[in-house]
Amino acid sequence: MAEPVELRLERGRRVLVIVYDDEKVFELPCEYLRTHSPSAEVRGHGLSEPKLMTGKHEVNIDRIEPVGSYAVALHFDDGHDTGIYSWSFLYELGSNMAANQARYRERLEAAGMEEQ
Repeated sequence: MAEPVELRLERGRRVLVIVYDDEKVFELPCEYLRTHSPSAEVRGHGLSEPKLMTGKHEVNIDRIEPVGSYAVALHFDDGHDTGIYSWSFLYELGSNMAANQARYRERLEAAGMEEQ
């Protein structure tokens, strides 16, 4: 599995940049990270899809805290801080971002909500 060699928060753009040792570079928007958090608040227990989180367009990351050598805890400015993002989970989010974001927009539309 690929390992990160750089992790950089671009606060002004609300983007977390991750560079992996296989030369993949992912620019993950804070909103995407927040709405796809691995936390129980978002993932629930055994849900096939994350809970639909809305109103997170302006969310940013306040702080990034290492969790051992395998993950980071992201502390968001909306108070959410319970998700532990493993390097493999972040890689998966980056690899599948287009499909995940398309599905998120579909779910917003089905719920009668507009994208922020």
